[in-house]
Amino acid sequence: MDSITGSCFCGDITYRVTSPLQDGRSCHCSRCRKAFSAQASAYAAVAPGAFEWQSGEAMLSSYVSQEGFGLSFCSRCGSTLCGTYKGDVHGVTLGCVDGNPDIEIGMHIFVDSKAHWEKLPEGGVQYAEGPPELLSKELDA
Repeated sequence: MDSITGSCFCGDITYRVTSPLQDGRSCHCSRCRKAFSAQASAYAAVAPGAFEWQSGEAMLSSYVSQEGFGLSFCSRCGSTLCGTYKGDVHGVTLGCVDGNPDIEIGMHIFVDSKAHWEKLPEGGVQYAEGPPELLSKELDA
């Protein structure tokens, strides 16, 4: 497998992922709508130790929310690049991946709190909240 690369909008921050992305999902909760400035997030997990910053790490700003989960974004252009858990990169936002990451959105989570104006796509698994197996796997990461 070739590595997966990604970058922010201005190009100052770049990264590389050395294993396939996992658990592609779109979260429709109000927090993700605000964090991603969109109707939902597009996100995939990375295997532990498979993520590395290539350039611009000093330009990162972070926001840590509940239970140690957070987001890192470019302090210049504002692109949300990745999610973190207890300071380690947990996954990447699919909008900042360069090229084809060879993953699909396999689930839509927190659809009960989606925006009233959003129409969900057909197909794919939908969860009112999050599937218990995914949430417990992330907390064990």
